[in-house]
Amino acid sequence: MPAPQPTITFDPALPISAAVDEISDLIETHQVVVVAGETGSGKTTQLPKIALLAGRKRIGHTQPRRLAARTVADRIAHEMGVELGETVGYQVRFTRKATKQTKVKLMTDGILLAEIGHDRDLRAYDTIIIDEAHERSLNIDFLLGYLKQLLPRRPDLKVIITSATIDTARFSEHFGDAPIIEVSGRTYPVEIVYEPLVDENDIVDGITRAVTQLHALAEGDILVFCSGERDIRDAAEAINALKLRNTEVLPLYARLSAAEQDRVFKPHSGMRVVLATNVAETSLTVPGIRYVVDAGTARISRYSQRTKVQRLP
Repeated sequence: MPAPQPTITFDPALPISAAVDEISDLIETHQVVVVAGETGSGKTTQLPKIALLAGRKRIGHTQPRRLAARTVADRIAHEMGVELGETVGYQVRFTRKATKQTKVKLMTDGILLAEIGHDRDLRAYDTIIIDEAHERSLNIDFLLGYLKQLLPRRPDLKVIITSATIDTARFSEHFGDAPIIEVSGRTYPVEIVYEPLVDENDIVDGITRAVTQLHALAEGDILVFCSGERDIRDAAEAINALKLRNTEVLPLYARLSAAEQDRVFKPHSGMRVVLATNVAETSLTVPGIRYVVDAGTARISRYSQRTKVQRLP
C-alpha cells in the first residue's frame, strides 16, 4: 500500500496563515528572510510548510532543545498527514528518525553544527530555518556566522531566521538588510494575580498554595514554570502530598525519556498540573492549559569574566 501523499494546509486561526503568500514570495526572491513573531503565532510549525509551498525540497529546521525538535516534527507530520520519519523527520543526540528522502528535518542546533564537519557547504539542504534565534546560544551565534560566509558560495541556499520581535533588526543587518516580516501572536484576555511569598525563600510553598487555589476553581489544567529539574522534583513531591482529587502531576524537562515527555501532550481526564522549565515558554505548546503559575525565577546562561566559565545562575 503506497504511503499517503503529504497535504499542505494552514490553520486560519494562526496569525502566520494570513502571511503565507507574502512569506512564500519573499523566500523565492530573497536568500535570507527574517520572520518576527511572538509565541503562538504559528511560525515554528507553519514555516516549513510555507517553504515547501515555495518549492523548497530539502529543509533543515533547527530548534534550541531536543524536546522541541521531536514534538514539532511530530506536529508537522500530523498536520501533513504523513508518518513521522518519512516526509517529515527529526534528529537529536542519540536518536535519528529521518531518511535521505525526508523533506523537512527538525534537529537541534548542535546536530547541524556537527553536520558542517562532514558537509562544509551543507549540500544536504536547500533551505535552513534557524528557529528561536533570539535565544542567542553559542550554537546559534556560530551557525549565524557560518551561514553568512556560506551564502555567497551557495547562491541556491535559502535561510529563514525566526525571532521574537526584539532582535530582528540586528539579524537583518547581519545578513545585509534581509527583509523582515512580522506576524503577531494570538492574544487572549489574561488576568494577572501577584501572590507574595510568606517566606521569600520558600518558592515550593508558594507554588502549592497557588495550585490549591486554582484546583478549587477546577476549570482547566495548570502549567507551573520552575527554574530547573530539582525545583520541579521538589514541587511535584509537595503537590502530590496535597492528595488533590482527580489530579495528575506531570514534570516536563529535557532529560526525561521521550515516553515520559509525550504524556504531557496526550488526552486525559481530570485535572493536570504540568511542572516545566522554560522549554514550555517558547519552544512548544502544552494543550489544555487554563492557568499559569510562574515561580518568578529562571536559570539563565551567563559567561563569567572572572572565572572564565559559562554559568547558570
